[in-house]
Amino acid sequence: MHEMSLSQSMLEIIQEHAVADGFQSVKVVRLEIGALSCVEPEALGFCFDSVTRGTVAEGAALDIIRVPGHAWCWTCSRIVDIERHGDPCPGCCGHQMQTRTGNEMKIKELEVA
Repeated sequence: MHEMSLSQSMLEIIQEHAVADGFQSVKVVRLEIGALSCVEPEALGFCFDSVTRGTVAEGAALDIIRVPGHAWCWTCSRIVDIERHGDPCPGCCGHQMQTRTGNEMKIKELEVA
């Protein structure tokens, strides 16, 4: 389950910011997660709750913002919406696609106290 290692990495980033910015606790973690990222939000929430016990992020809520998948179609020269890697272009049914958005996962914002 890669959500556990993602949660541990998120905690490391949060702890680094806590030291640098001098906050004592985190109330909300806003994440952008791409539709193509293969991250399961429910599993991420479970893992995040587990790894944050006893830390500055214990009890913090995860506010997940889903980023849609977009790709450039080389055949029809358009940016199109896609739901999964390997999907054909909805306009021309071509498969020569270059992903533009949807693979990312990033901490967008922290609400702290």
